[in-house]
Amino acid sequence: MRFISATDAKQNFAALLDDAQRGPVVIRRQSRDQAVVISPQEYARLRGLAVADFQAFCDRVGQTAVERGLTGRKLASLLRTDD
Repeated sequence: MRFISATDAKQNFAALLDDAQRGPVVIRRQSRDQAVVISPQEYARLRGLAVADFQAFCDRVGQTAVERGLTGRKLASLLRTDD
């Protein structure tokens, strides 16, 4: 992973974009990490992982609920609001 200063990122923005195509670039300001620039492909990959992880979590919760006796009818009763 490459690290650059915020000043360098501003002054060499085109180069920053080129570098991000090869791997993540961390932008630092006052010795603290402020942002990470990544390629659109890497962003899409990470989003896909997040969605897949969330789906797997939902599947596990659903399976546990079924194993503990939750039915569609019981769920509807729990979610019903009596306003």
